[in-house]
Amino acid sequence: MKRLNFLWTLLFMALIGALIGGLTNHLAIKMLFRPHEAKYIGKWRVPFTPGLIPKRRDELATQLGKTVTNYLLTPETFRKKLLTPEMEKKAQGFLQQKLEDHVLHSEKTVNEWLTTAGASDGAAKAERKVMEVLDAQLFAIRRKITAGTVSEVVPEKWLLEAEGRIPTITSYILDKSEQYFSSEEGKAMFKKLIDDFLATKGTLGNMVNMFFGESESLVGKIQREALKFIAAPGTFELVNTIIRNEWIKLQQRPVEELLSGFDWDGLFNSVKIYAEKELALESRLNRTIQDYWPDGAEWTAVNVTPVLTSFAFKQAELQMELSMRKLKIDEMVKEQVDSFPVSILEDLVLGISKREFKMITVLGAFLGGLIGIVQGLIVFLTN
Repeated sequence: MKRLNFLWTLLFMALIGALIGGLTNHLAIKMLFRPHEAKYIGKWRVPFTPGLIPKRRDELATQLGKTVTNYLLTPETFRKKLLTPEMEKKAQGFLQQKLEDHVLHSEKTVNEWLTTAGASDGAAKAERKVMEVLDAQLFAIRRKITAGTVSEVVPEKWLLEAEGRIPTITSYILDKSEQYFSSEEGKAMFKKLIDDFLATKGTLGNMVNMFFGESESLVGKIQREALKFIAAPGTFELVNTIIRNEWIKLQQRPVEELLSGFDWDGLFNSVKIYAEKELALESRLNRTIQDYWPDGAEWTAVNVTPVLTSFAFKQAELQMELSMRKLKIDEMVKEQVDSFPVSILEDLVLGISKREFKMITVLGAFLGGLIGIVQGLIVFLTN
């Protein structure tokens, strides 16, 4: 009977210890989050309200933000995960594909691209601008050409080349003159000149005809003398000197005087009409980029996309730490945690650690029961 009472006492003390241990741990876990707000009796705040986490939420948010930035979302983490050769290659392929789909192989015309960029009526505006520039350039050319003498306007190289060709021109003139004078056409010209001359001299002309006979014989004599004159050595020098002197005089004359009757307006209008016709900007702008640049995709894939992608990744790597400091991720985390309702934080923590918290409660009950048994044994032994 005494032994049975001892067993019941031991069992009862183990049960009470387990109940106390389990309830104590369960209450301690609950007190991490509850109550969510401080409780008051009158003006007196009930101790241990609010719970630990609601009471320390600001410190928790700050520490969580520091933990995230110092150990989770660090610049090195982003470098290892994002700025890898594989990611760079994928980004390069993505960029090239988008460039081809939306620009290089697009059905949009150049005119439509200009309209998209806000440059509506681009062809007409461009033509007006070209005509304005052409007008200004033509006026400048006219002003430059007519602003001085021939020697001042014409390049020196041209002047020297022209002067060097004077002997050639002299020889050409004399050769052509010799050919003309010895031809039937030249003979007829001499006859006409002689007949016209003698006809105007009256009696003197008749006397010459009587002395020389018909003009045919006189024509032959003058023709032979003219050919001798052309072939004479001094004739070349004479004609060459005359041309050279005239060339020197020509160089000193104002260009504006030489071109005083020139139709500048007609020339300029013809140039502008030709330029406008050749420009044909409206039809040129109504073609796609691919029409003008059929090899654009291949060229950009080699020369543009790799360079841009490499540059972007290098800049991202260089600016990663600075960018993350500017992002202030710790403050973002703190703000988000501060804005969470405590119930969400509780659900978040319990959702992750619910099993562990149950085990802590069970462990508390087990330890409480074990302590109850030890206490029962101590009481039995001491009695």
